[in-house]
Amino acid sequence: MLRTRGVGQVRVLGPGDRDSFVALAEQDPVVNVFADYRARLTNLDERWLGGQVWGRFEDDVLVAGCHLGANLVPVQCTPADVGAFADVALRRRNSVGTIVGPSDVVAALWELVGPKWAQPREIRARQPHLQTDRLPTTPGDPGVRLTTPADLEVLYPACVAMYTEEVGVSPENDAGGGDLYRARIRQLIGRGWSMASFDDAGVVFKAEVACATPYAAQVQGVWVRPDRRGEGLAVTGMAAVVEHVLGSGMAPVVSLYVNEWNEPARAAYARVGFEQTATFATMMF
Repeated sequence: MLRTRGVGQVRVLGPGDRDSFVALAEQDPVVNVFADYRARLTNLDERWLGGQVWGRFEDDVLVAGCHLGANLVPVQCTPADVGAFADVALRRRNSVGTIVGPSDVVAALWELVGPKWAQPREIRARQPHLQTDRLPTTPGDPGVRLTTPADLEVLYPACVAMYTEEVGVSPENDAGGGDLYRARIRQLIGRGWSMASFDDAGVVFKAEVACATPYAAQVQGVWVRPDRRGEGLAVTGMAAVVEHVLGSGMAPVVSLYVNEWNEPARAAYARVGFEQTATFATMMF
């Protein structure tokens, strides 16, 4: 265990800390849905995490955490907490693809580690974090449905197009990237977390649940095919997704975060009933 001046004790967490970490994440269970989900899924076993989760303790009580894998995600950190995790974050900087979390916490962490880290490929400093726990008043598109393994060959190109448009690089660029991304889409289909509508030209609308806990389901990958944009399909498509998540009992809250500049998406989410509850920041490398 590390002892860091002014921040208590800091150490890597393991299966024995799982319940304490989940309780920490549950202090703000919608904002922390990713870390909460990862802890429940992996039991904080590094073999399944593909990284580590670190915790800061005061008098043996876990008071802040940090998920360090392909995604660096602070958990219940204040800007003052991030100094506890700066050294361990720098040790893993070559494996981190994204830093994401509440904007003030991400900014404070970057102030500490930025001089020793590679320059981000992109910084999205103020992303509205949105959530809803109500069925939409706008009817969902009845054509939006859970996808099946038979849809994979049509769905996969749409997922690649969405990722490339959103992130700025193709998921197929890295060695083995195509196979890994295809496996991820297949996994989401198998979990019942992929929804889409189709026409004769392919996918019209799609979205996925990225992670889910007893408290929330976080949606990602919302996309409308470019030639069908402007028809209100994001509104009716997302209404169908919210109806499914809430109506099926998957989770009592649906959340997502959106780029500040994406006014059409923000307007669509507002029409579905989403409201801003926090502000995120994402740094991509």
